[in-house]
Amino acid sequence: MRDFALEGAFWRKMARWGARGPRWFAQHAPPVVGVAVCAFFPEFRRVIAANLRMVKGPRGALQETLDVARVFATYAACVSEVLEGDDDTHPIEVTVEGGEHVETARAGGRGVVLVTAHTAGWEAVGHAFRRNRGLPILVATAMERDPEARSIQEQARQAQGLLLTHVGDDALSALPLLAHLRKGGVAALQIDRAPATAQSRNVQIFGQSFRLPEGPLRLASLAGTPIVPVFAHRAGYRRYVVSVCRPVQVPRRAEDADMDTAAQTIANTLQDFLRKHPTQWFPFRPH
Repeated sequence: MRDFALEGAFWRKMARWGARGPRWFAQHAPPVVGVAVCAFFPEFRRVIAANLRMVKGPRGALQETLDVARVFATYAACVSEVLEGDDDTHPIEVTVEGGEHVETARAGGRGVVLVTAHTAGWEAVGHAFRRNRGLPILVATAMERDPEARSIQEQARQAQGLLLTHVGDDALSALPLLAHLRKGGVAALQIDRAPATAQSRNVQIFGQSFRLPEGPLRLASLAGTPIVPVFAHRAGYRRYVVSVCRPVQVPRRAEDADMDTAAQTIANTLQDFLRKHPTQWFPFRPH
């Protein structure tokens, strides 16, 4: 049954098949399929509903059901559009807001740690800076449990010109990221999902305790580079908006207080984004 898991190969294959169909089908079918798939995964519905309550507060059952369905619909549309690819005749349109913050962070030829989240079109973050600014983006991803699903997704990302490296609990897995940063490159990591075995920092989001992975903070401290929070949301078919926040500095020899301050500052940027786009966050697993 592994193939039929939400993040398994079966649904990736279906999304890829749909993305290669007629344009009208690729545009309208994925959200419909996403809503239908919602019915098959009650455990993920419960996680999404709980996170929406954290962001939006208590609401009526009908409104909550509609919001959960919107999350699944948007997720399906984003997966399909990534697998549909990008070309000169039908490019993915990405608008960058606050792009000057990246240029400020890169002053003096330094590298930059971009931190983002599992939001609609998060792949558009790397796509935007590679295509529009020519920045070498190395994307850190966790090793997916389904090898076939991982292969499908990675082929799509590599087709966009993104460099990929896998990270895990082993500290050595971060060495490619550190080397890339020291060459002036850009490393992109997600910060809204901290594995149970990974070191993390406790922060507050919407008045609740939330675990932020410590890895990006340590990486920035070791490399002597700033952290730039960057979040994306879907504005329409193959259209995304990337919001870039002010750089966050982590001292070279950061103490616990420094790390906590930086972690909470990043958490505040995530909170601000989620307040505006609550149904474009895909935390299908408890954080």
